[in-house]
Amino acid sequence: MARSDNGLALRSYRGSSGCTEHYITIEAPRHLSLNRQIDTVAQRYAEALQSLNLPPESAIFRRIYLSDIANQAALLRQSSLFQEPLDSPVAVSMVQQPPLPDSKVALLAYHLESPAPIAKRVLSPESILVESNGLGHLWSTRLCATNIEQPGSTAEQTREVFDRLIGTLSGNGATLADNCVRTWIYVKDVDFFYQDMVAARTALFEQQGLNRDTHYIASTGIEGACSHRYDTVLLDAYSILGLRPEQVSYLNDFDRLCATKDYDVTFERGTRIAYADRAHHFISGTASIDTSGEVVHRGDVHRQLERTLENIDALLRSGGARIEDMSHFLVYLRDPSDHGIAEGYLAERFPQIPRLILRGAVCRPEWLIELEGIAIAPHDAPALPQF
Repeated sequence: MARSDNGLALRSYRGSSGCTEHYITIEAPRHLSLNRQIDTVAQRYAEALQSLNLPPESAIFRRIYLSDIANQAALLRQSSLFQEPLDSPVAVSMVQQPPLPDSKVALLAYHLESPAPIAKRVLSPESILVESNGLGHLWSTRLCATNIEQPGSTAEQTREVFDRLIGTLSGNGATLADNCVRTWIYVKDVDFFYQDMVAARTALFEQQGLNRDTHYIASTGIEGACSHRYDTVLLDAYSILGLRPEQVSYLNDFDRLCATKDYDVTFERGTRIAYADRAHHFISGTASIDTSGEVVHRGDVHRQLERTLENIDALLRSGGARIEDMSHFLVYLRDPSDHGIAEGYLAERFPQIPRLILRGAVCRPEWLIELEGIAIAPHDAPALPQF
């Protein structure tokens, strides 16, 4: 369905296996108190689940976007958006990225219906394991240093949050290199601290066997914050336990974009995970960039958006999908006043694709806009695992 007047949009994909994936986005109405915005989002979310006939236990992942997390997190934690039933845990992420144009709260939710049994287990306060069809889908959220009294360096925090992810993977017979599919790295004051994160990540990746000659991980590195005053790095991650090498490929189109390693950044443009009846295409944070790694259309957010979408479509086509297969868009804007341009363009061109537009500066000041998301496309490979 397209976005409705009440700020809700959803998109579903049902494969030949009978498994259906649902992505839901909800924007809070403007000009209400925080309490009322949280309550309204929760109510619309419940109505969406009812309309889809989805039970609460179908919830896999939720990310809640806040405009002022330091002052809003405590109240949000008391709501049904954050809390989860004890018998059916949910991976819940919470990040400060103000929803545009001027809401306090927005929600991205992922639900799964499957004819095969699904089991969910809490591995730690930050990690949920969803087991189905012989695979374990590990969702790790809200990984941060939890600095309360004094600041630590961004490099130290980057190593700490990745070490916690690596520890969880190792404890379940997995590795960062072989099993981590996607990361989201939120960096406070990205213009100042991004390079420290990048350098620390590169060094850690080398230690983990991820380098220029192997591969990296699809990722978004964008401005955002957790609720702890002195933390500069927040990490969410998605990994798959039992993932076969033949399921994994990487998305590139060197006629349009260079490899990230060409300008000393270590992430994949996109990662494709293939199953018997579908393929997931994880598109990293993508901006208006050319084959030399240069910013294209400086100062023009409309043309940067067009180029970004062209780049995403090229990446998807390299994996046998199209931009029309996107389950949702997350759109990051440096300048909130550009919201009308981005919203108008996407509403006209992709009315069927849910989207959230958020305040989040990109890693170079000249990039005015960045997009990411996940595309789901049909795939016919009976020898591969079912999703």
